[in-house]
Amino acid sequence: MAPTNSHARGRAGAAHRRPASVAFIWSALAADAVLVVAFAAIGRATHDEGVLGPLGLGLATTAWPFLAALGLGWLLCLGWRAPLAPLRAGVPIWLVTVVGGMLLRALSGQGTAVPFIVVATLTLLALLVGWRAIAVFVRRGGRNRAATDGRVSS
Repeated sequence: MAPTNSHARGRAGAAHRRPASVAFIWSALAADAVLVVAFAAIGRATHDEGVLGPLGLGLATTAWPFLAALGLGWLLCLGWRAPLAPLRAGVPIWLVTVVGGMLLRALSGQGTAVPFIVVATLTLLALLVGWRAIAVFVRRGGRNRAATDGRVSS
């Protein structure tokens, strides 16, 4: 007998989805890394430190703790299994990136003032979860437009 509730149909449909391609997974990881570096660059620029800093290593010094934590987040949540999923991938990657990044900053003698933690938490939430939410919305919207294609049914 066919499933009658939408939850069962959703699970059945999910089982037939193709896994993400390797190129797609690397693209999603690259997007996350670019956004983390952009976060670090904007933060440095807003504090009149210069994006690259006096020796040209300022951006790398600021970004590395968050990039390392981002990689850990991808590993812990198995981000390659659903790289676009805002809840399954985006939220855990964001949480590990923020917490791990702050811990690594503290261990390396960089600042972790409360206002910075708040700004970093909210900004990385918007960036790491936000782009996935937008991507899912756009992909679903594209399917809905293709299904209706502007025709009126009688």
